[in-house]
Amino acid sequence: MPEVTIHIGGRGFEVSCQEGEEPFLQAAAKLLDDEAQVLSDQIGRMPESRMLLMAGLMLADKTAAFDERIKSTEAKLAEVEAELTRLRSAPPPEPERVEVAVVPPSVTDTLAELAAQAEALASVIEEKAAG
Repeated sequence: MPEVTIHIGGRGFEVSCQEGEEPFLQAAAKLLDDEAQVLSDQIGRMPESRMLLMAGLMLADKTAAFDERIKSTEAKLAEVEAELTRLRSAPPPEPERVEVAVVPPSVTDTLAELAAQAEALASVIEEKAAG
């Protein structure tokens, strides 16, 4: 078993761990050291056991807050997944009926007549203007 020296609150501690777990131990020790540093900055020098206890409690408090956030997020995720499942299993909406106005043939015929009359008038005007 490897022996690792970790530093917490400016003090070194020899700790054993499983082979390959050294990086995880160092990361955990850094978290604890960060909390111990906050305590040291706020309170000053204190007995080792009290410093470790307080730093551990501060980490436990943060962990509890993260656990609450995780539970809340998981509950929201479950709601969203349930809504998604409900929407996917719902029948498709009824197609919307769209009515398009149909121009009656009589209107089309009348417009064609008006266009022919306008062209005839334009021809008469052009002849009078030219002559």
